[in-house]
Amino acid sequence: MRAIVTGGAGFIGSNLVDALLDQGAEVDIVDTLVTGRRSNLEEGALDRGATLHEVDITDKATLTDLVGDIQPDVIFHLAAQIDVRKSIEDPAFDAGVNVTGTVNVLEAARLAGVGRVVNTSTGGAIYGDADRIPAPEETPALPMAAYGQSKYCAERYLGWYGRLYGQSNVTLRLGNVYGPRQDPLGEAGVIAIFCGKVRHGGRPVIYGDGSQTRDYVFVGDVVRAQLAAAQAQATGEINIGTGRESTVLDIVAALKELAPEAAAGFDPEFADARLGEIQRSCLDVTRAREELGFVAQTTLFDGLRATLDSMP
Repeated sequence: MRAIVTGGAGFIGSNLVDALLDQGAEVDIVDTLVTGRRSNLEEGALDRGATLHEVDITDKATLTDLVGDIQPDVIFHLAAQIDVRKSIEDPAFDAGVNVTGTVNVLEAARLAGVGRVVNTSTGGAIYGDADRIPAPEETPALPMAAYGQSKYCAERYLGWYGRLYGQSNVTLRLGNVYGPRQDPLGEAGVIAIFCGKVRHGGRPVIYGDGSQTRDYVFVGDVVRAQLAAAQAQATGEINIGTGRESTVLDIVAALKELAPEAAAGFDPEFADARLGEIQRSCLDVTRAREELGFVAQTTLFDGLRATLDSMP
């Protein structure tokens, strides 16, 4: 199998690249390295035969030529603008990457005759504060931030390409992904940020009262879901998570237990809740189990331990 991974130098993408190489696939990575890191690939992927192309998915002509030259069997599309605050401050930029960039990927795939496109999207940011928890895929889309709105719009284009051209594609709506290689200095990953505080000192900052919940899913489980989706016939949107809620305060408590030497100085600071942040998020994963044979295997405690152990 030959695969393209857009955003393949990023947190999730680089873990997927490693798994594809483990399966013997030929892998081409499309990444601008603006948020993705070459160091994520220098841990082994490039030495094992993966090829990095520093191409922006918003550059339609270059992307189309590249996909046509490579002729992949599957495209895993992970490249995105994921900063929620930035999406609210500059929704046009957010849409340019997440909507137009995705359309460019889909069109390049169509022109090259790519057999399968696996799109990465978001669950909680699309559903907003859902009335039903865990939220199934048919939950009405009520995004609180432009990020969720743009990802939802991109999903609609996948459906359109499927209807008009018969393109085989599927969207995975992810819970809150965490694990090795997530940036502890980034905006999106509270677990990575808190683990960084444990390793290097400092108190965690909680926006709001800490009772807000998320469906935290380990990156290794997400990669297994992506690989399964590439081989399945499923279309439309599929939630990928654990089906369990955990509060931000639960994360703090678990990290104190995992790193008792840091517990004394790990009491959180509280700040005002952020604009656009939802209170509860948890995904119904029934369809993932039925159509992909996917069930998350990593407990939160084990995933937190693996994340901590991966940090210098």
